[in-house]
Amino acid sequence: LHPTKAQQAILERMMDTYIRTANQLVAAMVQARESLNLTSKHVTVDLPSAVKNQAIQDAKSMFKRAKKKDFQVVPVLKKPYCTWNNQNYSFDFESVSLPIIIDGKVKKTAIRAEMVDPDNRNATLLANKLGTLRITRKSKKWIAQIAVTIRTTEKTGTNVLGVDLGLKVPAVASTDCEKARFFGNGRENKYMKRKFRVKRKELGQKKKLKAIKKLDNKEQRWMRDKDHKVSRGIVDFAKENHITVIRLERLANIRQTARTSRKNAKNLHTWSFHRLATFIEYKA
Repeated sequence: LHPTKAQQAILERMMDTYIRTANQLVAAMVQARESLNLTSKHVTVDLPSAVKNQAIQDAKSMFKRAKKKDFQVVPVLKKPYCTWNNQNYSFDFESVSLPIIIDGKVKKTAIRAEMVDPDNRNATLLANKLGTLRITRKSKKWIAQIAVTIRTTEKTGTNVLGVDLGLKVPAVASTDCEKARFFGNGRENKYMKRKFRVKRKELGQKKKLKAIKKLDNKEQRWMRDKDHKVSRGIVDFAKENHITVIRLERLANIRQTARTSRKNAKNLHTWSFHRLATFIEYKA
């Protein structure tokens, strides 16, 4: 998204109000030990009715998670965001239109937007059934995320394992029945890559080119070994849960779209996501 400065201020205020409202509602539900039957009329905050209803839904979802753990842990929203249901927003390939609060009144407003996908895959996906729209801010970028429901049509079966790749956790696998497992150690990976990077710098200052090349080969062997272990773990997890289809996160433009801090930027641009995906594929 490319909101104007005025629109940014409005969205920031709405997002802060949204998560504060959801947290207050879930706290009230936990105190009552039941999911309260609320409507937008019960929520007296400066948000459109449709957004209030989404905050209520989020609170109910958080209450269910707290109840599963016997209220020992109560989820709390920290990162600001705001959600609209699929009946309250529209979009084309130049803007997203949705109700926001302007001068105390609800007004449907167009916010300039662009698709983060040069091969138009998102355009194809958006022809499917659309769910909620969530606006959040990542670093200095405003992002509109739209949930899409796609029918599974694989001939091999319908038990699907989804795999997301990243830096903090190299791979996260989750099944249709909400079983999840984390693979790899992101901290160890970052430590080792930083160690190799410092060593290369020292050797470079001493003009020891052969030693640098030998060190690069050692780093690549270490990284390849980690990818083998992670991919084997994912495939074994799939077998244990009778999975018939593994869906990998689409890797195109991952370096442009992945959220990362400045200190992780070097790791992001040197980690071989494609090799890990290839290892998972041939092991499967």
